[in-house]
Amino acid sequence: MEENQTTFVGELFYDKYFYNKLFKIALPVIMQNFIASSLNMVDTMMIGRVGEKEIAAVGIANQYFLLFNLLVIGCVSGCSIFISQFWGKKDNKNIRKVLGIGLNLGVIISIIFTVIALIIPEKIILIFNKDPNVIVLGVKYLKIVSISYLFTSITFNYAIALRCIEKATIPMLISLVALITNTVLNYTFIFGNFGCKAMGVEGAALATLIARLIESIMYVTYIWRTKTVLKASLKEMFSFNKKFLLNTIKTIVPVVLNETCWGLGMIVYSAIYGRIGTKAIASAQICTTVQNLFMVISFGMANASTVMIGHVVGSGEEYKAKLYAKRFVILGFLAGLILGIILALTAKDILSIFSVSKEVLSDSLKILYITAAMLAIRVFNVTLIVGVLRGGGDTKVPLAIEGFTMWCIGVPVSLIGAFVFKLPIYLVVALSTAEEITKFFIGTKRLVSNRWIRNLTYDV
Repeated sequence: MEENQTTFVGELFYDKYFYNKLFKIALPVIMQNFIASSLNMVDTMMIGRVGEKEIAAVGIANQYFLLFNLLVIGCVSGCSIFISQFWGKKDNKNIRKVLGIGLNLGVIISIIFTVIALIIPEKIILIFNKDPNVIVLGVKYLKIVSISYLFTSITFNYAIALRCIEKATIPMLISLVALITNTVLNYTFIFGNFGCKAMGVEGAALATLIARLIESIMYVTYIWRTKTVLKASLKEMFSFNKKFLLNTIKTIVPVVLNETCWGLGMIVYSAIYGRIGTKAIASAQICTTVQNLFMVISFGMANASTVMIGHVVGSGEEYKAKLYAKRFVILGFLAGLILGIILALTAKDILSIFSVSKEVLSDSLKILYITAAMLAIRVFNVTLIVGVLRGGGDTKVPLAIEGFTMWCIGVPVSLIGAFVFKLPIYLVVALSTAEEITKFFIGTKRLVSNRWIRNLTYDV
């Protein structure tokens, strides 16, 4: 019995090659997301110094960006499954074709979202909040920041493609430069420093636009000045035939629907919080920013698992795919457990840096304690659904899992809690965790079935 346990533990944890590759891919992603989340928290603090209505307005406008973001990420994530598996198969020609499809889809989506934001910004903000002052501020922010969407779509495509070909350090470095630029420009434009006039939320939007432009230029410059597989002519990127396109789209669509389904759910949650009150959505915005800081490990684990499992599936090593999957979800759960404890112990200190009312701080503290209690399960779910299953080529079942748990459990209980029982924001957030708990059990069942492994390189 003891020997079997030793073998099991050894199989899961003693593999130098696995951990070298994991750290090579995951650490840059974790660092990138940690930097992004840290600076986003600084940005939120800067906006918070201006006022609660400003922080609510930016938070609401960013819900529209969230939907755009998830559509583009859905397309890019779908493409990344193919790029990872083709990289494992050493098929550079098809990697370039998939990159071309991703760029095409990203540009189309960004143009649509920008045009809508410029034409009807008031109606977008009104979905989330009826406060006239919040609407005016949100419109000002959205009309400027929406122009950055095109640059964002280009950035996402190249960043994720570079991770898939094991060059995750490059996106981290580019992101670091862009995010520091964004923070410095926020400080300059929001408060009127270095000779500039104070622009408030418009300054925050302008800072984001300039930073995204610089970021996209850095990616394109790097790709074209190096000899990576991603350096391709337009002819190479768009040389795919109808069959290749349809087979790729067939896998991408469930991922896009999955991300959209999740994103719409997040928007509904925000709308629920916004209808509870401006203070409620301010608390939610602060806690989301803090939560993202503590969730960076899950983004790294998810990215690493998508890439590494995609590589071994593409090269035909199914046994390794199953083994890697076990390792990733166990490591994800343990990491979430540790981070949850840290969040619970530091929640008060973190919130002390925000200049908001006592009511907002009190509700935010309760929400952060709930978040801390759920962090292990949340990291497990992200690693499994977004990383392991997708990396294995399984896209339809994760869509069903996400759709069911969010729209049949999480959203309904939150609506009932907020509008039937008139519960405070922190109890509504507590009710919404039923989604993650249900997802944990259903996702685990899918994992142990081993029916999630699908080599997509055979289909195209």
